[in-house]
Amino acid sequence: MSISLQEDRLLIRLEPLPHGNRGARQVDQVLRITAKDAEQISLLKELPEQTLGLDFWMEPVHESLPVDVRVPFHSLQAVRAFLAYNQIQYNVMIEDVQDLLDDEEREMVKFRAFPRSTDDFVYTTYHDLNSIYSFMDMLVAENSNLVSKIVIGKSYESRPLNVLKFSTGANRPGIWIDTGIHSREWVTQASGIWFAKKIVTDYGRDPVLTDILNNYDIFLEIVTNPDGFAYTHSSDRMWRKTRKPNPGSSCVGVDPNRNWDAGFGGPGASSNPCSQTYHGPSAHSESEVKAIVDFVKSHGNLKAFLSIHSYSQMLLYPHGYTATPAKDQAELHDLARKAITELKSLYNTAYTFGSIITTIYQADGVTVDWTYDQGIKYSYTFELRDTGRYGFILPANQIVPTAEETWLALMAIMEHTKNNPY
Repeated sequence: MSISLQEDRLLIRLEPLPHGNRGARQVDQVLRITAKDAEQISLLKELPEQTLGLDFWMEPVHESLPVDVRVPFHSLQAVRAFLAYNQIQYNVMIEDVQDLLDDEEREMVKFRAFPRSTDDFVYTTYHDLNSIYSFMDMLVAENSNLVSKIVIGKSYESRPLNVLKFSTGANRPGIWIDTGIHSREWVTQASGIWFAKKIVTDYGRDPVLTDILNNYDIFLEIVTNPDGFAYTHSSDRMWRKTRKPNPGSSCVGVDPNRNWDAGFGGPGASSNPCSQTYHGPSAHSESEVKAIVDFVKSHGNLKAFLSIHSYSQMLLYPHGYTATPAKDQAELHDLARKAITELKSLYNTAYTFGSIITTIYQADGVTVDWTYDQGIKYSYTFELRDTGRYGFILPANQIVPTAEETWLALMAIMEHTKNNPY
């Protein structure tokens, strides 16, 4: 590694560190960087992500928000030097990324069984794609009077885009829930599995859910980005995007939450195919996104659309691409407050809430802006646990508590949707 000063700026030319000390464990770390002003944010934006192999978990966008970045071992020295030189504060959030991944893997191996029913299914561990698909088939077989599986399309790598439909009658308006559009956000797919079981368990027992399902269908897409999810299990646990190759680039994939036709291609997304927030060549270029677009349009009567991400503990409503308030802002804001109050009542987990652009940052081409612009009033994005201690590697023992508390917020939104037809 060589560090040179040029025009009062620290430039880092990186050669990987020599592998002299093979005995020492070479660990990647997650740093939480706290920029004090816009100038420090722009310095962070200039870090050469590709060269250094940086993986921003929380991008540098505004000094009011922390920047979380996973730094590979060979770049730690260079990044620390850069931060020190520019007097940018940071602390180590995750000392040893591999350590957490090893724990996660051990948990999964321990429960790698073939359950005979959804009652035997282990909800307290993470599962791979085949396990989730077989769970869905079991759930349908056990509850064929209530649940069916519909395939709304195929992923780039030809995997089925499976959606569970919970329905008690024909021609009902619908409520949509999706999890796992960003493949590394494993607590979301795990929560989706739990929600599916919760719906079949509570129908006929919980009067509120029963009333909702007697009037509305619920559509649940648990693995919205199956190619990316399979890749997080086979090759790179931290993969976020789709897996479609980008012509003219060695970098693969598009951020499916920047690919929607709502402010598409604006400054709140990247035009660089190597970026985690690459918006893709055109709106709806990703088959995983286009399948939902086609479904929403052909259904024509969805009344709520809930897209579930992690992490940050936020409940967000439109817009992300414009600072112009949504016309239903007052109602969306009040309902978000009610939902996070319900959520907090269980384990005291605190959420922030508001419009995407005012609560986090400008984001262009996001799911819920598009659905809101299609006339689906109750369009919300959740960012589940946590606030960064574990980030995307949330320990499996938090899956069920996360799902349980989130369910309370989902119920608040679904009940409001039912009670306020439009």
